[in-house]
Amino acid sequence: MTWTIRTRTGACPGSNRPSAALLLSALLALAVSACASVPEGPDGAPAPGAGLHLTPERFAALPGWGERETLPALSALVQSCRRIASRPDDRAMNERAPYAGRAGDWRGVCAEAETLHARGPDEAEARRFFETRFTPMKVPGEGRLTGYYEPLVDVRRQPDTEYSMAIRAVPGGAFSGDLGQLIAEIDAPAAAAGPADIRRPRREIETRQIGAPLAWGRPIDVFFLQIQGSGRLVFEDGHQVRAAFAAHNDHPYVSIGRVLIDRGELDPNRASKQHIEDWLWRNGPDSWQPLFNENPRYVFFQLQPLHDHDLGPNGSQGAPLTPMASIAVDPAYHAWGVPVFVEADIADHPRWSGLVIAQDAGGAITGPVRGDLFYGWGHAAGDRAGRQNAMARWHVLLPNELAGRTRPLS
Repeated sequence: MTWTIRTRTGACPGSNRPSAALLLSALLALAVSACASVPEGPDGAPAPGAGLHLTPERFAALPGWGERETLPALSALVQSCRRIASRPDDRAMNERAPYAGRAGDWRGVCAEAETLHARGPDEAEARRFFETRFTPMKVPGEGRLTGYYEPLVDVRRQPDTEYSMAIRAVPGGAFSGDLGQLIAEIDAPAAAAGPADIRRPRREIETRQIGAPLAWGRPIDVFFLQIQGSGRLVFEDGHQVRAAFAAHNDHPYVSIGRVLIDRGELDPNRASKQHIEDWLWRNGPDSWQPLFNENPRYVFFQLQPLHDHDLGPNGSQGAPLTPMASIAVDPAYHAWGVPVFVEADIADHPRWSGLVIAQDAGGAITGPVRGDLFYGWGHAAGDRAGRQNAMARWHVLLPNELAGRTRPLS
């Protein structure tokens, strides 16, 4: 049997309650318990997530389920649940992902996860929690799985010949705030809030030195910090702070890897971050800034204290990311906080499978089975994330009661 969520108008069968109105606002209510309803687009077509046909499975059918750790996913779920706790019971987890139900549908599993996590469970207890409280639902098709990470960037408080590129604050301090976006391609509304200088292209920002320097780093490191959108700055005395995304200049993102491929200077099959860095070092510092300027997008940062070195930066949900247990998804199809069992080849682990929690988004992450796996922080995580590029299959995990109320496809 295949399960899906259908759009309905009028009254729900078997219910005296009207279905959700077809509104174009975030106030849309989802009538999940009695009948399934989803928002529609301006032309009357279903929203992107409305057409997901989810097939229930048993945990025993998930390849490698009993062999992978679930404790990191439990910790990540608890972080997500603390954000879900602030939502009213009748608030949809995501209007465009109606399969995820409402916040109230997650109260029970969240409370149990919090209690279990506080006890310090072993792996068997964590796995049993997911097996007894959730139902795996297969998402059809395959999608690409890439990786991202939080770089460790050596910096100085004053520039020198090696540490010569500034990590800059928003000019004038007109806009600040961690938007929880780790990938520079995400379209933040920050640019409209700042002065005109914030809209200048990278070349002019660097030439005119727009925005106060927060620290100084090696040019290659600073450029890739902007691509990642967040990182840990390590000063000469060992002190660390987080450089968190604050704003961008509202120019389109251009991949310098794609530029090098188009020029015939990189093989399309050998265009990872490491291959790009190798090209930069081979061609020397005079080549760096002209290539960087091919990407007019510029990212400004703010500094945040690093209270817990074992947690990553906040993702789009506002929850701190957990290495190998947090994933960026397309919010047009999925809700943050939903567990996802992923099967894919990952860096150094062919035929890998693992349980992760949807907690982030990114401008390049589009589609129902498109994900970006958070590898953690530091050079080793960066190396693995830079090599991650494989096709993946997904199962989302739904609380049993919510899964049982989802109407079967007729």
